[in-house]
Amino acid sequence: MTGLAGRISRAPLAYDPALGRETLEAVDPGLRGGAFGDVLKGASGTSPYLRRLLTREAEWLTGAAVAAPEDTLDILISEVRTAGEDAPRQADLGTALRVAKRRAALLIALADLGGVWGLAEVTAALTRFADVTVTAASQWLLRAEIRQGKLPGLTETDLATGAGFIALAMGKMGAFELNYSSDIDLILLFDGQGFDGDDVLEARARYIHVSKQLVKVLSEVTGEGYVFRTDLRLRPSPSTTPVCMATEAAERYYESVGRTWERSAHIKARPLVDAEAGATYLASLSPFIWRRHLDFAALEDTQDMLRKIRAQKAQFTADALPGHDLKLGPGGIREIEFFAQTRQLIMGGRNENLRSPTTLGALDALTEAGVIETAVRDDLTQGYETLRTVEHRLQMIDDAQTHTVPTSDEARARVAALSGASDPAVFENDLLRTLRHVHATCGEFFAPQPTVSDAPLIGPDMSEARLTELGFDRASDALRQIRRWHDGQIAATRSERAREMFVKLEPQIINRLAGAASPDQALAQFDRFLSGLPAGVQVFSLFVSNPQLLDLVVEICAAAPRLARYLGQHAPVIDALVDRDYWSALPDLVTLSGDLGTRLAAEPDNERALDATRRWASEHWFRAGVHVLRGISDQTEAGAAFSRIAEACLSALYPRVVSGFAEKHGPPPGRGMAVLAMGKLGTGEMTSGSDLDLITIYDPGGVETSDGPRPLAPGQYYPRLTQALVAALTAPTAEGSLYEVDMRLRPSGRKGPVAVSLAAFESYQTSEAWVWEHMALTRARVVAGPETLTTEITDIITRVLDARRGQPAVMEEAREMRTRLVGAKAADRGNPWSLKHAAGGLMEIEFLAQTGALFHGAEAGRPARDVLGALPDDWLSAEDATDLRDALSLLQRLQHIERIALETELDPGSIGPELAQLFARAADVESFEALTGRLTTLQNRAAGIVAARFAD
Repeated sequence: MTGLAGRISRAPLAYDPALGRETLEAVDPGLRGGAFGDVLKGASGTSPYLRRLLTREAEWLTGAAVAAPEDTLDILISEVRTAGEDAPRQADLGTALRVAKRRAALLIALADLGGVWGLAEVTAALTRFADVTVTAASQWLLRAEIRQGKLPGLTETDLATGAGFIALAMGKMGAFELNYSSDIDLILLFDGQGFDGDDVLEARARYIHVSKQLVKVLSEVTGEGYVFRTDLRLRPSPSTTPVCMATEAAERYYESVGRTWERSAHIKARPLVDAEAGATYLASLSPFIWRRHLDFAALEDTQDMLRKIRAQKAQFTADALPGHDLKLGPGGIREIEFFAQTRQLIMGGRNENLRSPTTLGALDALTEAGVIETAVRDDLTQGYETLRTVEHRLQMIDDAQTHTVPTSDEARARVAALSGASDPAVFENDLLRTLRHVHATCGEFFAPQPTVSDAPLIGPDMSEARLTELGFDRASDALRQIRRWHDGQIAATRSERAREMFVKLEPQIINRLAGAASPDQALAQFDRFLSGLPAGVQVFSLFVSNPQLLDLVVEICAAAPRLARYLGQHAPVIDALVDRDYWSALPDLVTLSGDLGTRLAAEPDNERALDATRRWASEHWFRAGVHVLRGISDQTEAGAAFSRIAEACLSALYPRVVSGFAEKHGPPPGRGMAVLAMGKLGTGEMTSGSDLDLITIYDPGGVETSDGPRPLAPGQYYPRLTQALVAALTAPTAEGSLYEVDMRLRPSGRKGPVAVSLAAFESYQTSEAWVWEHMALTRARVVAGPETLTTEITDIITRVLDARRGQPAVMEEAREMRTRLVGAKAADRGNPWSLKHAAGGLMEIEFLAQTGALFHGAEAGRPARDVLGALPDDWLSAEDATDLRDALSLLQRLQHIERIALETELDPGSIGPELAQLFARAADVESFEALTGRLTTLQNRAAGIVAARFAD
């Protein structure tokens, strides 16, 4: 690789050319000419700091100039490591580190100014050197403690892994983004897990001593200079905690009182010294840093931080660059960092791809995820690189930790010269343009969201007259409810911060509710939603940042009371609404299973896995429900979606249950157990409120007992395993229940065992089962269990159903069953809105489909719509099949909406106008009255077809 001098592509200008030429006299004559000489002259003629370095390290530079800078940096790093291992005294260690730092600073400056390295290479080189100095100094200090026997139980062999001492590189150091004269931000911790009793206290004292000495070694200014200014104030509660604390204490702090800025800081955290213990610690903080729910409250916290920063800095103006802070001022580096980090905090809990510690890496990831536009990414990337480069020039002049553009003309001219700009005015105008552009790009994101300009302010001045004017019929009741929200009489607005946020939203909420077809009903349901929230900050933040979500929630409250109540109890499901693919096609089973599997893989505890499954199911159930309400998914897509959610839950929980059960009683004896889905899960036609109809079938395979700590015979093992599975699905946890499970379709119903052996299942279905049980079997499908057992069960079902094909008994018993069903629901048959039991309703159509499937041998597990279309024309004409399918489609569509929106069966006389419009829109008719007419027509036609088909 070509040496440093041979790779120069640009050079700074000398503010004082004579001084630059004078400095060149100190270096090797062979380095004074050409491009490298220009760099040396420009650097020393402009920067007092670089002139001192060149003079002091002139001899060393002779070799460094002809070597590749990458190799030279590696040598310096190696020398630091050697000092950390071999330095006889702490003072010798400090000297070695300082000499290496001077040389690294000179090397990096020349590679930067000469265009040999770009910004990323410069910041990486600075960070690599900082890493090795922290690690080497820590190792030296820890070795001294261990040799004196002051760290109980540790030997020098423990130094290879860091001896339990963790240095978390924070901020720019953690992200490999150090600037030229940067402080290094560290959080120093120790892993107390390896110490017992009083040893922990002794170890704590020694780690604190090591930490103090580490800061002294790095920060103390001596005749050789200093290594790095070191800042430990990012640790938890720095005014009250020691400089080094136990990881357990830090975890407790962040879990209990950790703030948004501390979460943001940990995005860049990177462990040094005992890197393994540090990685374990950071993994434990992941739920604190990356919250699973979209965290728009972080946006307001970031806005507050920016406001406080700006309050301490000069205000940005378009014609005033002098005195402007390139880091903290408007349009500065911090705005770009906050722009990226805030979005990472908001969405990184749900999307791990957004967790890049680097600013530019975060912008790339946000673009890839569709969170920001490519043009925005490109603009901010260019702005970041420009500002960081100028920041380096500011700091190179006198090794000052500064980000402020000088106020004197001479000082600014030096910055321009070091940047290679021959015209300072042009340089400053370009820099101003960059600041303006960054500020404009980031400003919209951080600006407070506007409220509706003509919205009334809800508060003491709101009157019943004003609410009446807005369209509320029961204005006094409405005002009373609004006062409850405003005065913090519900949990969502009880905290001061929540009330402050809610006040900003109140005008928008009232205006949106007033725009509903029935404002009073919409307000009552919104009150139900709001009153169900355990806290309001997160949801209110979400509404502030995404006003369109408030529109959707008001729409739900106006049209779907059940979903509104559900939202109040499961507010986190709203988070997913901001995902860009939320409104695309509902995911298939493979995608759902993979997503849930990934989430459960992070939950080793079974109780937490049950909670995680319920949260996951809630999110997907809500998404499917919203798709139905918005008309995005039809009845077939919705039925399949609800069924896939249930199947994914079964598939994910089943092996967890088996594994947990096996710990006590051993692995499943024999060939294992399969889960047979019946009813709507079997045919993929579930609604939001469907139970799971299940049968569990096992094959002992000749094994008499399980092999475990408490062995069980198969006849005991599998029923108890089934009970454990049912409990996993039905037990209420902190996240609620998942599904109700109905196992009455198993052989012998409630009288039989909850799990049936394969032999008993085959024998019963072959010799004892009634026609109605075989009709139920036409909807059966294995959804979990060993593949070989699944195949065999499927074969048995196929043989059993084939044997029934064409049997007169099927039609005879079906007629009798239909007569009994009609009689049992006689009161509902005249009500077209009894969607299931009305004459020509769902029950009759599905019953005909099951009868036809059994009598004509249709494949098990097919939905009724497909079965009706496949029956022979001489049994069900094509015209009749079409009419039945039309009726079935409408009924299923309406039932989906009914189950999502209402908690009871639909009563046409009591539903509000929004829901009535929703039903009409689903049927593609103009009004609810027109829908009732269409529904009655289709039901009458279906009832006639079914009656004719089952006539004697």
